[in-house]
Amino acid sequence: MKKFGIIAMTFALLMGVSQCKKENTNTTTNEGAKVNITLNVNGSHGSRVAVNTENGEVTFENNDVLYVASDGVYVGTLTYNGTNFSGDISEPTEGEKLHFYFLGNVDTEETLTEGTSLGCSVVISDQTEHLPVISYAPSRENYQVGKTDYNATLLNKCALVKFNVTTASEAATSILGMYNKVTVDFSTNEFAYDQEGEGVITLAAGNGEKWAILLPQEEITSLEAKSSDGVYVGECGMVPEIIENDYLIEGIAVTVTLPEGAVNGLFAINANGDQVYFSKGNLQYKASSRTWRFAENQYDYEGDANSNISSTYDGWIDLFGWGTSGWNPGNKYYRPWDSNNSNGYQYGPNGNYNLMGSYARSDWGYYNSISNGGNQSHQWRTLTQSEWNYVFGQRNTTSGILYAKAQVNGVNGVILLPDDWNTSYYSLSDYNTSNASFSSNVVSSSSWIDSLEAHGAVFLPAAGSRNGTSVSSVGSSGTYWSASYNDSYGSNYAYYVSIYDGGLVAGGFNARYYGRSVRLVCPDEN
Repeated sequence: MKKFGIIAMTFALLMGVSQCKKENTNTTTNEGAKVNITLNVNGSHGSRVAVNTENGEVTFENNDVLYVASDGVYVGTLTYNGTNFSGDISEPTEGEKLHFYFLGNVDTEETLTEGTSLGCSVVISDQTEHLPVISYAPSRENYQVGKTDYNATLLNKCALVKFNVTTASEAATSILGMYNKVTVDFSTNEFAYDQEGEGVITLAAGNGEKWAILLPQEEITSLEAKSSDGVYVGECGMVPEIIENDYLIEGIAVTVTLPEGAVNGLFAINANGDQVYFSKGNLQYKASSRTWRFAENQYDYEGDANSNISSTYDGWIDLFGWGTSGWNPGNKYYRPWDSNNSNGYQYGPNGNYNLMGSYARSDWGYYNSISNGGNQSHQWRTLTQSEWNYVFGQRNTTSGILYAKAQVNGVNGVILLPDDWNTSYYSLSDYNTSNASFSSNVVSSSSWIDSLEAHGAVFLPAAGSRNGTSVSSVGSSGTYWSASYNDSYGSNYAYYVSIYDGGLVAGGFNARYYGRSVRLVCPDEN
């Protein structure tokens, strides 16, 4: 295809309409426009990463690329050399405008062919290294054969927005639910904005002020946020309506401090004041894929399905022998699916060892990646016997309420209230009473979600127990393992929490081969 010679371009973006000529830039202001980002191609220095927060200036740098279209089709690119943009383009139409698109130096999703491609799209999700400004300009002059110098005013099709980030993670912070895809139609020069995937915009890592390029969209009252490694979750405050050339400096709050898969309530576990988050549901395991997850709801359990336990079972189980993290699947002591209950056969570390220190890998949460709990090892763990006792009987809380027996969504169990629980959230009866009945508090699913769980309450369902392949007491009682062996009775026994109608024991113990529920915790790192 025939190529025309180099076309040298000079651009400037100031407030409103700007007029620029090579080596002699004059600017005028359009009072009707809100333009807050300046693209000054006359500057040979500067970076799109370094935003001038006083005026919103975002400057070009060497090797930035403009896409060029003529008469509705793509004709090539121009590259910035520190002074102007220049490059070879293919067969522009004489007498027609040239059209220039700066697309944030993000690779297009399509492969563009000169003289053929009618449009393209880019996704601006990743903003951790630079800010992907989106802008456009038609040439002031129509294309003429032999003419090499053209002028244009590049105007933004995006906004520069400040976020104030609070995060517990060293990873970058992602906001979900945003428009993050822009599609350009070369035939009409129109820009369309949409959401690709989860609509992720990922900001630079760390706490404090973070800037982002946002595409035009309607106001969004609330958004989910998370660390880019998936370990922490949180929320983003209201994002106002975004229009082209906006420059929003007020700062939108983003908080990402809650571990993925955790209930948003803190519980003290010792006199030192150390606190933990509980997982959002009992631990579950699928042997056929060796996958671990938390139950979808706090009141969910598998019950009689645990009788199907085997190395190939394709369903979920949630009653485990003590210390059966699966870290050594060839060793019967650690297999989550094992059902042996013969005398002298015990699970977990063989001896007087707790699930910590040298034997921490026997702890389900420490060794395994939980698919909906941050998906990395060493994040979760099991409470020790003394910690369970502290949670149920020794904490000093704002309300004085530690726990209450209840039926939640028709499921029997016990509610644990976080340290900062306020009695105005929900009225509970017979609290801190171990011999209370489950019917003392009947809680609907909506009340549980809106009034209790929303304020950090934890529910431990009466999910039964397993002896070999025999499952019993489903719905009438529940037992939850601790990380502690019983030093009085030797290596064959370990401690657990027992919940039943009319009773609650935080320091029970029995043989390790019994299958019991596991509820993991994650330390508060703040």
